[in-house]
Amino acid sequence: MSTDLFPLLLKATWQTLQMVGLSGLVVALFGIPLGFLLHLTKAEQLLAMPWLNRILGTVVNAGRSIPFIILLVALIPFTRFVVGTSIGTMAVVVPLSIGAIPFIARLVEGALLEIPSGLVEAAEAMGASPWQTIRKVLLPEALPGIINSITITLVTLVSYSAMAGAVGGGGLGDVGIRYGYYRFEPEVMVATIVVLLALVQLIQMLGDALVRAIDHR
Repeated sequence: MSTDLFPLLLKATWQTLQMVGLSGLVVALFGIPLGFLLHLTKAEQLLAMPWLNRILGTVVNAGRSIPFIILLVALIPFTRFVVGTSIGTMAVVVPLSIGAIPFIARLVEGALLEIPSGLVEAAEAMGASPWQTIRKVLLPEALPGIINSITITLVTLVSYSAMAGAVGGGGLGDVGIRYGYYRFEPEVMVATIVVLLALVQLIQMLGDALVRAIDHR
């Protein structure tokens, strides 16, 4: 590895971590509650509102059906309105977040579906309110699954951020495309892939360790 390549990869890795970290925070803040709503508004659930569930489900399915590269381009006007620019690390956070919120919402919904219905029925039989049931039964029981959902989403955001680099988003994807592809420097492409693989492995290992630490079932 040349002396010029190391600082280049270091800067790009920091940009990728910024993109993934910030968008991951936004996705968790909005996607996890959305996943709860998708589950709780189903028929015969605690907050049963089938009409709202159908609307939310349609919106989430629509969001998941759009390829990220198309979403990235389609959101350029909105991104420019939110952050003042459509290129750079901060600009990519907007489409990354919007693209991943429906993804994690469905994962969280799946984690909640795995909770035995008997636990909710027992809580209701003891007089627990819907909020108490959510806070003391659903959330603790689903927490390992939610952590696993966040881990999967962060890994997905790493790949999305690399894709965003192809259109001026910065980060490791930008380095791989600009130097490895356009300038025909295969060592840069290989180094970029190795760093991306290392990031994914690190995220997965930390996520798995956290799940094991909190899962006492």
